Amino acid sequence: MRGCRETKIVWIILASISILFCGKADAMFENQFIFFPERTLSSTPGSVGLPYKEVIFAASDEVSLHGWYVPGKTEKPLVLFFHGNAGNISHRLENLRLFHDRLGVSVFIFDYRGYGKSDGKPSEAGIYQDARGAWKWLESRGWTTERMIYFGRSLGAAAAVQLALEAPPSGLALETPFPSIGAVGRHHYPLLYPLAGWAVGARFDSLSKMDRIRVPLLVLQGDSDRIVPEEMARQLFQRANEPKTFHLIEGAGHNDTFHVGGESYWDAWRNFLETIGTGPRGANTEALKDGD
Repeated sequence: MRGCRETKIVWIILASISILFCGKADAMFENQFIFFPERTLSSTPGSVGLPYKEVIFAASDEVSLHGWYVPGKTEKPLVLFFHGNAGNISHRLENLRLFHDRLGVSVFIFDYRGYGKSDGKPSEAGIYQDARGAWKWLESRGWTTERMIYFGRSLGAAAAVQLALEAPPSGLALETPFPSIGAVGRHHYPLLYPLAGWAVGARFDSLSKMDRIRVPLLVLQGDSDRIVPEEMARQLFQRANEPKTFHLIEGAGHNDTFHVGGESYWDAWRNFLETIGTGPRGANTEALKDGD
């Protein structure tokens, strides 16, 4: 309880300061409560036995970004991976390895601006520009949206939803997604967020977008998630169009879904891939050429 009171006090102090700083309030609150980037990469896909290519590409506003392309089987689609709000791509290596080993798909994962080796500072608008840049880079290497699946975890789900509106893929997979920043804020701080939440500029309002997306959907969610509870993921799912699948993982929290989910987690993925189809075969491997 003491920790809870201290947290509320901090929120009140920050809200008061934000009033004084006015225009700087949005960025200040986002840096404190939404984005938790780490600059140093701890390892690479090579350390877990994966072939990969380092990729430097431009966001839609020309900010320089860094990512990894991991090739899969030529008859399989590509997963465009949008990670969560903390760390960087080097903290997703086991996920990359399992995508490669269990599903055989190609994967492109990248760091948002301000994360890892990517330039800039994170923001909602910036992350959407980063997503557009990743899609454009893949398109320039011959990957069409008919051969892509957008996969977003937590905050990354909001980026995947936005891009799915603009450039619909063959399928959209969301893991531990939330309806909006406001929904999360009101859940964790029901008394304080209505007073101070205005100072958080980022909205990441996926709920208002779901009924405009018309691609097959897979939602993966743990029933013990205390950060984004099951009912939040179900709100998005209920708003979405058919065809759609909700895969609940018993005992899983926010960050251990594919560990706790075991084989049934990967079965959900396999069924999704079989259901949606992924366009013509012959996935491009040009992205692995030196000098690209």
